[in-house]
Amino acid sequence: MIIDIHGHLSPPEAAKHFPMPPSLTDVDGMLAARRQAGIDLTIIGSPVGAGAMARVPGVDNYAQPRDRLRAFHGWMSGLIRRFPDQLRGYVYANPFGDDDHLDGVRETLADPAFVGLITTSSVHGELLGSPRADSFFALAAEAGVPVLVHAPAEPVGTEQVVDFGFVEQIGRFGDVTAGLAMIAFAGWLEKYPELRLIGATGGGALALLPDRLQTAARPRHWGSQPPGASGEATPERSTTAAADPGAALRRLYVDTSAFSAAHLQLNAEVLGPERMLFGTDSPPMACPLEDVLRAVEKLPLDDASRQLVLGGNAELLFDLEARP
Repeated sequence: MIIDIHGHLSPPEAAKHFPMPPSLTDVDGMLAARRQAGIDLTIIGSPVGAGAMARVPGVDNYAQPRDRLRAFHGWMSGLIRRFPDQLRGYVYANPFGDDDHLDGVRETLADPAFVGLITTSSVHGELLGSPRADSFFALAAEAGVPVLVHAPAEPVGTEQVVDFGFVEQIGRFGDVTAGLAMIAFAGWLEKYPELRLIGATGGGALALLPDRLQTAARPRHWGSQPPGASGEATPERSTTAAADPGAALRRLYVDTSAFSAAHLQLNAEVLGPERMLFGTDSPPMACPLEDVLRAVEKLPLDDASRQLVLGGNAELLFDLEARP
């Protein structure tokens, strides 16, 4: 069984209000392409809820009332019920959402159409090391469902970048890298060992960072008291650095929407095939599905490990047999 854990679809009504690639509202075309490629199941979600991934003046993706999100998830649930053999969904969650928002997330997760959460690696420039993310991580650990950590519409450091293509392909990749690294660095996986987190876009440059994270947590060149090591909480630090952030990083999962053979091979070498999940980021990405499949097939893995990447890991991680 081949399971794509990273897909997106949007309600046709959304295209009337926000700029978006046409493929995001083409449900029939999306499902037909997957049948042709041999992909059995796709998990869809939106990292901006009912908002927009393109820059839209006056639109704040993180100020969506509960009833608006309820309507969006209701549309998604209805779509999944129409195609129960081909689709499952993620519930969108703002990692810094208030109690009312998180209550809505819990309510929506009760719908069996949804098998995980989708959130962003930063919010308005704030990474997920912030203590304000504690309630979200506690919810995710309690719910026991995987979380796809996706780039936001406007990544950290791209406020003055005019070229949207650069923001989309480079800025977001960097944001996922920093967001996942901060999760490992801040100790969330130690505080909540039940967390199951998946990095989108191949986890960014995650596989390059274990040693750097160790140095960040224990910087020998500063001596016994590096700057900011007083133990007090800061906006990007839950308490102090994790005891072993490199090991925490290796507990994360990544998808295969890296669009780079070298990137996929590095993830397989550093994280291992048991930490990789097939994902295409399609729609909206226009890379042929067969190309993503072929890239996984070309990895230097045995057949059993390759099948883990293509579907076996997802079946276990999302507990799909228990949530039919």
